[in-house]
Amino acid sequence: QVQLVESGGGLVQAGGSLRLSCAASGRTFSSYAMGWFRQAPGREREFVAAINRSGDSTYYADSVKGRFTISRENAKNAVSLQMNSLKPEDTAVYYCARRRQGGYYTQDQGYDYWGQGTQVTVAS
Repeated sequence: QVQLVESGGGLVQAGGSLRLSCAASGRTFSSYAMGWFRQAPGREREFVAAINRSGDSTYYADSVKGRFTISRENAKNAVSLQMNSLKPEDTAVYYCARRRQGGYYTQDQGYDYWGQGTQVTVAS
């Protein structure tokens, strides 16, 4: 069983930064790509960013490209999301997820394990 635990959410002013972290259990972390998704109230969950197994390929939603950076440390079973220049529309619950083998990077159906989420609120 894989467990994913997010941390680092909070309240920040527009223009500010936050760094989200996700700690994963298990011995096979480096065998899977990882992703971040978010869900705002009344909206569907949406893709934010993903990173391949080795960390040398990354993918971003257009809405966060140039502002967010995903990274991973396989030795620590961890994946992070650095969020800069935050906007009120970034307010959401952010989820860390493990991509299933062969799953699409940008679709939540492509992921098989999810964390409980961490709230990010950006005040204007």
